[in-house]
Amino acid sequence: MHERESLVARAIARREEARARQRLRTRRTVTHRDGVHVEVDGRRLLNFCGNDYLGLAQHFQVAGALQDAAARQGAGGVASHLVCGHHAHHDALERELADWLQAPRALLFSSGYMANLAVLQALLGEGDVCVQDRLNHASLIDAARLSGCRLRRYPHADPEGAVRQLRASPDGAAMLATDGVFSMDGDSAPLRALALVAHAQRALLYVDDAHGVGVVGPDGRGSVAAARIDRSVQPLQLVTLGKALGTYGAAVAGDADLVDHLAATARPYIYTTALPPALAAASLAAVKLARREHWRRERLQELVQRLRAAAQRHGFELLPSDTPIQPLMCGDDATALAWSAALEDAGFLVTAIRPPTVPEGRARLRITLSAAHEVAQVDALVNALATVRDRIAIPGGGRAA
Repeated sequence: MHERESLVARAIARREEARARQRLRTRRTVTHRDGVHVEVDGRRLLNFCGNDYLGLAQHFQVAGALQDAAARQGAGGVASHLVCGHHAHHDALERELADWLQAPRALLFSSGYMANLAVLQALLGEGDVCVQDRLNHASLIDAARLSGCRLRRYPHADPEGAVRQLRASPDGAAMLATDGVFSMDGDSAPLRALALVAHAQRALLYVDDAHGVGVVGPDGRGSVAAARIDRSVQPLQLVTLGKALGTYGAAVAGDADLVDHLAATARPYIYTTALPPALAAASLAAVKLARREHWRRERLQELVQRLRAAAQRHGFELLPSDTPIQPLMCGDDATALAWSAALEDAGFLVTAIRPPTVPEGRARLRITLSAAHEVAQVDALVNALATVRDRIAIPGGGRAA
């Protein structure tokens, strides 16, 4: 009789294979956060790899709203939204988000990953097609596969490629899905052109704006507002609360009929416990700060420009990006890991990003900036990078073309 393969043995073998290829992923335990500083393994490091773009995660109004609401409402969400978990704090946050984004309706989710699963599974099925940018977030790819629809991908930021894929699948309903700001490259999707494509091909445009909302666009409304898309196109827009807004959770904003359909049918929404009301209260405070404190986005842009100018003077190859995500290309995994380790020795936390998160041969340091960073800290990072480069060579020199 054939002996069934052991899942434990398979897991061990794959872990060892990843270790041999320098692809093994490990967790680092943060024991304390203090603004842009973190304590890891007993060392105080300057953090340049988080997503707290506006510096709101530890803002006293956000933390205070969380504490006050938890003291009154408790720590948990108690039940799903459709049972008895939908609290007045949830409702207030959804209304505030819809007003901010100038959308008819918004719906809260426990995470951006779950929101993407919900949107694609509730709206698409067998016989439909989802056309996606090749560099979209993994949650969008997984969502399309799990929905049962056909998944078609086009070259990065290529509207003509999107047209070809949509034309090749003329039957059934269609969705054109893209990140607004791409999390690993830091560039923005050509949303105006993609909106025209979606309109011409009668496809729904869905924008995962996890890294755009709060950071880009008028009043920080994100990539859709920055692209000045005609509201008649009615794109659905994903908002994450755990990036620029500094808390946790997500929301989908857009057409009221579509949002109501998600609330009634999306399995990742129906069959999970609601976010704790205290988190919703904290997020509401963060949204209000993001809306009115424009200086945070202005400071962020100043820091981005300063980092890029300093990097150019030193001859570093940064990908073209005007967002807080500033990737420094290293090429192979070993170099990215060595640079990350050397920076940590110098007091900086900058994580190495390797395949499969990025394509083969595109390993990098994903440098991210926050409005909480100081100019001197950005200068210190670039100087540290220059020192590290003198000791650890990047294949090809690591210099800008």
